[in-house]
Amino acid sequence: MAVAVLDRKAQFEQLVHSHQKGVWRYLRFLGASAAEADDLTQETFLAAWRAGFTQISPAATSAYLRTVARSRFLMMVRTRKRRITESELADVEADWIALTNEGDDWDDRMEVLDRCLQGVQGRAREALDLFYRQGRSYAEIAPRLELKPEGVKTLVRRVVEKLRQCMEAKLKWPAEENA
Repeated sequence: MAVAVLDRKAQFEQLVHSHQKGVWRYLRFLGASAAEADDLTQETFLAAWRAGFTQISPAATSAYLRTVARSRFLMMVRTRKRRITESELADVEADWIALTNEGDDWDDRMEVLDRCLQGVQGRAREALDLFYRQGRSYAEIAPRLELKPEGVKTLVRRVVEKLRQCMEAKLKWPAEENA
């Protein structure tokens, strides 16, 4: 009996190791803050452990964990009286599946993004950092960069497009139509 418990524990540790980052990223994609995603990721794996979950395939495991994570996220949203509709959540799920392939290595993507970001300097890099890392609005960024808010918006969009192109080239992704 003790061997079975150790096997289950080892298998579960491997499950967490293999899927933790993906669950966390999915929760962030749904709209959870980093701290919320940390907590919800733990809750997701705790629920899977309590349910006695066993892996069937990587795709089925990812789908199961996303379902548990989404359920935990919705409970948190309802508790905090935030609003999110089922159709919005279905759209987010569809976007997530379209953006990710179960076999993709997110660490590789992040490494490529870091390399592409090294080419972004000066005002463009500052605009990205202020907008994405610090969560500042275009209006808040504009005076600092001596631009109008619309100019900041255009600058951010152009830089994001260049980053997308850089990543597509480095990862050998096909360019999306109408992107």
